[in-house]
Amino acid sequence: MTTQVDVSRLTFEQLKKVRVHLKKMIEVGGSDLHVKANSVMRARINGNIVQFSGGIFSKEDALTFAKELLKGRFGEFVEKKELDLVYPYDENSRFRVNIFFQMDGVSAVFRVIPVKIPSFEELHLPDIVKSFTQRERGLVLVTGVTGSGKSTTLAALINEINYNKKKHIITIEDPIEFVHKDRNCIVNQRSVGQDTLSFGSALRAALREDPDIILVGEMRDQETINLALHAADTGHLVFSTLHTLDAKETINRIIAQFPTDEQNRVRLSLAGVLQGVISQRLIPTIDGKRRVALEVLVRTPTIEKLIMENRDYEIRDAIEAGKEHYKSQSFDQAILDLYDEGIISKEQALENATSASDLELKMNGLMSGKVSEMLEESIEKNINISTDDDDVFDLK
Repeated sequence: MTTQVDVSRLTFEQLKKVRVHLKKMIEVGGSDLHVKANSVMRARINGNIVQFSGGIFSKEDALTFAKELLKGRFGEFVEKKELDLVYPYDENSRFRVNIFFQMDGVSAVFRVIPVKIPSFEELHLPDIVKSFTQRERGLVLVTGVTGSGKSTTLAALINEINYNKKKHIITIEDPIEFVHKDRNCIVNQRSVGQDTLSFGSALRAALREDPDIILVGEMRDQETINLALHAADTGHLVFSTLHTLDAKETINRIIAQFPTDEQNRVRLSLAGVLQGVISQRLIPTIDGKRRVALEVLVRTPTIEKLIMENRDYEIRDAIEAGKEHYKSQSFDQAILDLYDEGIISKEQALENATSASDLELKMNGLMSGKVSEMLEESIEKNINISTDDDDVFDLK
């Protein structure tokens, strides 16, 4: 296969076909466009894959489309077999693109990146999430499966700091999705593969670049995790993401990245710097849209102790018991709130619950009133929840 592309000979007809479907997807509020050789184009709308009208995109058309999209990077694509990039559709629309080879030829997925960064209110994020922007140092993690809105939540956090603080923000991303212009802060955004060789090398350099806030797109390996923990421990506020379902899995995933003889060190380090974990799930709503449900772990003396002592099995109970005092919440507490507000159905609530049986009892009122109070008191007693003001961690 010829890897050199003569741009002057390209007609861009295949890219124009894709752009037509991108426009359709924007108009109907879709999130992803799927382009595949020997297939029709499809979009993800409200979580479901929907077929668009139009003919088959042949293997030859798909290869030509790849050349038209990538131009000078086509040779890199042939070598690496997949590439990430950002495609600017127009001044109001941008897409994160992953293009890759599969057995029938070339495929690509275009994911919408909103140009306007949504507010906390538009994202339906609780006030406790915004409060993480007030921390002066430590580690804040946003987790969830692909497509759960992690990048958007991170963008809202950075945007809040950018407008309301006077700091130096460095972001390290792969690729850059949301663009942050300097407001009250200086914002330097670096794209892995374009502006830096790796997350690790950029993070190591960032520590010499006078940062206050560092965003690491993803903590993928031991080097990045170690550097992120070190940055958080030396007076920086670090934000990052993991593809984990909840706080318990997040903590275990970080520690499991290391050999057994290093895990206790990492556990103590993580316990010392972790300010919060925001875990996200998108749940179909009654009106056919989707709403985010959040588990929010907030740093408390109890949480630090549970991490240090490897008592991860008690973390969810600690989160639930801290709802009133610390504003933490479990997934099931968040889902119950959405159900009580009439936003999601009982079926969707139970399908997305961590413990469907417990949630159903709460829905039926069997764990309300005095019974619920007794349960919360029991949880606090069993895991020694501290709620004295003197024991609350300094959130700055």
